[in-house]
Amino acid sequence: MPDLLNWLQGLPPLLIYLVAATIVAGETAVIFGLLVPGEATLLLVGFLAYAGTLRIIPALLAMTAAAVIGDTLAYRAGRRYGPKLRASGLGARIGPHRWRRADSLLDRLGGRGVLAARWVAFARTLAPRLAGAGGLPYRRFAPWNAAGVASWVGASVLAGYAAGESYERVSRLLGRATGAVLVLLVCLVGVVLAGRWLGRNPDPVRALAARAAALPPLRWLRARYGVLFFLVAMRFGPAGTLLINLAAGLLLLFAAGLAVAALLEAVVRHSGLGVLDGLVADWFAARRTPGVVDPALAAVSVLRGWVLIAAVALVAAVVAWRNRPWRADLLSVLGTVGAFVPLVVLVAVAGLTGPGGPDGAPDLLPTQNAVVTASFGTLAWLLSRGARWPVAVAVWTGALAGVVTVTGARLYLGWSTASGTATSVLLGAAWVTVFVVAWATRDHAVGGDDRPGPDAPATGDGPPRPRASRAASRVPRGPVGPC
Repeated sequence: MPDLLNWLQGLPPLLIYLVAATIVAGETAVIFGLLVPGEATLLLVGFLAYAGTLRIIPALLAMTAAAVIGDTLAYRAGRRYGPKLRASGLGARIGPHRWRRADSLLDRLGGRGVLAARWVAFARTLAPRLAGAGGLPYRRFAPWNAAGVASWVGASVLAGYAAGESYERVSRLLGRATGAVLVLLVCLVGVVLAGRWLGRNPDPVRALAARAAALPPLRWLRARYGVLFFLVAMRFGPAGTLLINLAAGLLLLFAAGLAVAALLEAVVRHSGLGVLDGLVADWFAARRTPGVVDPALAAVSVLRGWVLIAAVALVAAVVAWRNRPWRADLLSVLGTVGAFVPLVVLVAVAGLTGPGGPDGAPDLLPTQNAVVTASFGTLAWLLSRGARWPVAVAVWTGALAGVVTVTGARLYLGWSTASGTATSVLLGAAWVTVFVVAWATRDHAVGGDDRPGPDAPATGDGPPRPRASRAASRVPRGPVGPC
C-alpha cells in the first residue's frame, strides 16, 4: 500500500482527477459499476489532498460533479430502457401488479429513497435506474440526488483527508460499515415482509399447520386419521384452541426473536462500530457530574422495562374495552388486550442473548434498552391508532424522546456501550415494526379491526336492520306451497 501511494503521488494531478472522476461516475453510469470501488477512490482522493498532491476544494467539486453526471446517465438509461424492460418477457413474468406496487412505493418515497440509496453500496448503482424506469420526474430526482451526492462525496473525501496516515484503517472500517448498512436494509425488508405475512395470516400457527398438512407424509396421516383429529379438536373447544394457538404462536415468536437478535448482534459486531465504544464512553465519563448523574439514575429507575410493560398492559386493556369486539385469533390478541405479551417474550429473548446492566461487563444487547424501545413503540402504536395526524405525530415524538432519554442516560452512566445501544434499539424497533406492519396490512385488507363486526348492533337511532344471509339471497322469490 505505501508503494502504491508513493506511485500515485508522482502522477500529474490532472490525471488523478480524471481517473478518479471516471471511477466515481462509472460506479452508477454503467451497470457493472456495482464492482467499482467508489468509496475507496474518494477516501484515496481525500488522502492525496492531505498529502498535498491534490487540492481539497477542487477535489470535492470534481468528485461531486462526476457523481452527479454518473447518476444522471443512469437515470436517463432507466427512463429510456425501462418501458422496454416492462414489455419484455422478463417484465411480463414480474407481473403488472408488481410494477404498479414499485411505482406506488416510488411515489411515496420519491427523492428520499434516492438520497438514502446513495449511502448504500450497490443501491446507489441501481436507484437512479429504478427512478428513471419508474417515471420519477427529473425535477424531483435531481435535488434529492444532488443532496445525497454532496453529503456522500463530502463525507468520504473529508474522512480520507482527516484520516491522514490512517487512510488504510479508515477505508477498511468504512467498507465494513456500508456492508453493515446493506445487511440492515435487507433485515428491514425481511421485517416488513414478515409483518405483511402476519397481517394476511392473523393466526400464523394455523396457516403454517395448513401448509404442513399439505406435505405428503402429513397428508397421508390426515387422510387416514382425519376423523380422530377432528374429534380431538372438538374436545378442546374454541377457548382451548385459542390458548393452544396462542402458546404455539408465542413459541414461534420467541424462536424468530432469537434469530433476529443473533443476526443484529453479528451485524453490529462486525460493522466496526465497536471502535467508537471507548471514545463514546470516555466522552461521557469526562462530562459526568453529580448534578446530571442523579436525574439520569432517576430516569433509568422510573422508566424501567417492567414498569413500561405494565403501562402497555393497562393502555391495551383500555383500548380493547373501548374498541370491542375483537377477533379470536393470534394477531387480534397481541394487538389488543395482549399487546404486552410480545414484550414479555422480548425480555426472555434479550435476556438469553445478553443480560447487560451495571453489575457485569457491558454486553452487546442490553435487555433494558431493547425492552424500553419496544415498550415505547408499542405505547405509541396503541395510542395513535385511529388518532388524527397531529396527535399521532405528537405521540410518536414523545415515544422517541423517551427512548433517547433512557438510552442516553444509560450511555451517560456507563451502563451501555455505543454498539450495544445500537443493537438493542434496532431489536426493539424491529419488534414493534412487525406488529405495526401486520396491523396496517390487516386493516387495509379487512377494513379495520376496530370497526364493529357484522353481527354488532348498528349505531343509529332505530333498531338494527337484519342482514340476509347469502343462502337466503339465492332463494327464488315466488309462491311457497304448503308443507
